[in-house]
Amino acid sequence: MARRASMDMAGAASLVALSVLFGFNQVTIKIVNTGFNPVLAAGLRSALALVCVLAWMRWRGLGLRPAPGTVRLGATLGAVFAVEFLCIYLSLDFTTVTRATVILYSMPVWLALAAHWFIPGERITARKALGLVLAFGGMAGAMFDRGSLPPGAESTLPGDLLALGGALGWAAVALVARQAGTRGMGPEQQLLWMVTVSAVLLLAVAPAFGPALREVTVLSVASLVFQGAIVVAVGFVAWFWLLATYPPSGVASFSFLSPVLALFLGWLLLDEPVSPGLLAAGTLVAVGLVVINWPGRASA
Repeated sequence: MARRASMDMAGAASLVALSVLFGFNQVTIKIVNTGFNPVLAAGLRSALALVCVLAWMRWRGLGLRPAPGTVRLGATLGAVFAVEFLCIYLSLDFTTVTRATVILYSMPVWLALAAHWFIPGERITARKALGLVLAFGGMAGAMFDRGSLPPGAESTLPGDLLALGGALGWAAVALVARQAGTRGMGPEQQLLWMVTVSAVLLLAVAPAFGPALREVTVLSVASLVFQGAIVVAVGFVAWFWLLATYPPSGVASFSFLSPVLALFLGWLLLDEPVSPGLLAAGTLVAVGLVVINWPGRASA
């Protein structure tokens, strides 16, 4: 499909649908954790996604053999991806979806700071600095907001810190993926490395995090299948397709929708408390994402 010069209605509708899917992601992780050891669940999700990605690549006739000189980079990408989701799944054992979402979507703060030092041409401008301050303020506000603690909980600090670890891991994945792209590793190969290595690592360490099964229900199993087959395999492939079809700045401008929707879905589906302070924190993060991703004059 030819590259589009600007965002059209089909692209916007696809991005809204994808934002709903990604916003629903943390809710389904929370449900999966009721039935499975979180680390085991994260590994099973990657394993299921691996089957789906392999089937999709075979159907498309895409090569499965790694490009020369990319094995070490691919393995690094998968290992960092494993750490990211180990943190995310564990965090939702200790904190709410609403709090974890605001903290997790501070990722652009850490990515922009790292890119400033490690990626040529990715300097922090005055506009980006404003966005970083807003998003960081929102993340800090979420961590210190006590009005959004679940009933009976004195603290969700372990979960909040693990969510922060997930945000840092997400930023690290993005940085490594940028390096992978420069080595000729396409997005499909990147995704294949991520789910393959993370499946092996997460399933290997899962026994260290407690019993494999909890209260397994049809809903927790269905949520796990949804995670692997839809969120990872379909969602990530769709995201890569959108990035390849539309201007990256246009795709990134929709990033604020996912944390907003996740806040709403956590309140609606899980009856989690959403205090005025957490709403304000989420708003700051969403506005910060918009400011960070707003195209400059050249890209506009």
